[in-house]
Amino acid sequence: MAAASEPDVEVMRLMRAGDWRAALRCIDRALSQAADNPVLLLNRAQCLLALGELSNAIEAADGAQRHAAGHAALLDAIGSLYSHANDQRRALAAYDAALALAPANPLFLFNRAAVRRFLGQLAEAEADYDRVIALNPRDFEAYRNRSELRTQSTERNHVAELERLAAGSVADWRGELQLHYALAKEYEDLGDYEKSFRRLQRGARLRRDHLRYDVANDVATVDWIIEAFPRAPGAPTPGASADAPIFIVGLPRSGSTLVDRILGSHSQVHSAGELHCFALALVDAVRRNSGNATLSRRELVARSAGVDFAALGRDYLDRARAAGAAGAAGTPGAARIRFTDKMPLNYLYCGLIMRALPNARIVHVSRGPMAACYAIYKTLFEDGYPYSYDLAELGQYYVGYRRLMAHWSESMPGAIYPLRYEELVADQIGQSRALLQFCGLEWQDACAQFHHNPAATTTASAAQVRRPMYDSSVQQWRHYEQQLAPLSSQLSAAGIRVQE
Repeated sequence: MAAASEPDVEVMRLMRAGDWRAALRCIDRALSQAADNPVLLLNRAQCLLALGELSNAIEAADGAQRHAAGHAALLDAIGSLYSHANDQRRALAAYDAALALAPANPLFLFNRAAVRRFLGQLAEAEADYDRVIALNPRDFEAYRNRSELRTQSTERNHVAELERLAAGSVADWRGELQLHYALAKEYEDLGDYEKSFRRLQRGARLRRDHLRYDVANDVATVDWIIEAFPRAPGAPTPGASADAPIFIVGLPRSGSTLVDRILGSHSQVHSAGELHCFALALVDAVRRNSGNATLSRRELVARSAGVDFAALGRDYLDRARAAGAAGAAGTPGAARIRFTDKMPLNYLYCGLIMRALPNARIVHVSRGPMAACYAIYKTLFEDGYPYSYDLAELGQYYVGYRRLMAHWSESMPGAIYPLRYEELVADQIGQSRALLQFCGLEWQDACAQFHHNPAATTTASAAQVRRPMYDSSVQQWRHYEQQLAPLSSQLSAAGIRVQE
């Protein structure tokens, strides 16, 4: 293999430093001399994706793929770019091309399995994970991902295999972690709740031991937000956008993906996924107002009350569209299509959202306290939600979340639509009709058939949303009432009715 050229080395240096615009300039200079270089085109796509220019990133990746024939590793990397850009069908095609060249590569198979799961191709994903495990029996994440794809049965499960692995030598704590969560899932499916919770506790404790986190900072943040935004927003300021995005907020694992699928099945709604755009736009606005000074979290929250909210709304919309919220741009009627943003943590910004985007709709999805907390506790998240691995910290965070949502509801009556998961499950059509009415949308039968929606989903609910609505998870936490008793007492002591 030829040694890297000076421009290649400089591009890598700038990309490692996160100086995406400088890297992009360097890449474009190199491409002026080698327009069909697939590595440079992929580097260009990676820079554009990091800058939030999703459509341009996909275009650059398309160019890379056209010139990547015969290069399996490059095709796999292009597939990963597409997947991170949330174009899972292009990602699947790139992974298929890579595997046509290297059918026994476990990394390529693992990547394709993930995309097949996002697309609802669950049997195919399981076959890929089986092949990954056969080729690389120490890929412990593949075991856990495989366990999540379907409800395990007495006739078809992996408990014996997983227990044998867990009893052996697992050198890396991350591998041990994956096995604990896989066993917790499979034992729960099989109705062995005591063994399930023991495995879950061990996994959660192991994950918490490798996190640097203080829940007190998140609890205090709620106080700072309430202090900064004690009242309802006033009249919209001149320049406020007329756009009406739909924000789906709440805690993770509370049914937000289900609600997003219902709304996204409407012909006039595009699901943009979990966007980080509002938080990023807000932080940038505060820093500009502060002369780019380094601010503590408390200072950032306090100064957020003084930003130009109309400008914040426009910046959010620009970022959201660049990140794919335009959805059907270029198709007939696309200008009328609205989008959903289902980032759960946007619950922190409800008061700011209504100031920045006065025509937006906010849907707050919730579950009963114990059901919500158990669903969070049993989930191994890829990133974020560090409070979720210790029941006492989870309880503290939950109390703070409830307090902030109560504040938003009291200070902005009628602005936030409360939707309980349990009520949606009990009355799917009635609750869905009311939801659409709040969002200003006419009823469409497709919204009742959300499980037929072919759109990809990358959340922890990727497998569940392919099924018709079910109620088996509503009371699942009750299998663990004894183990969860300290959490129940903690919430009750804070004035929360745990039997909601």
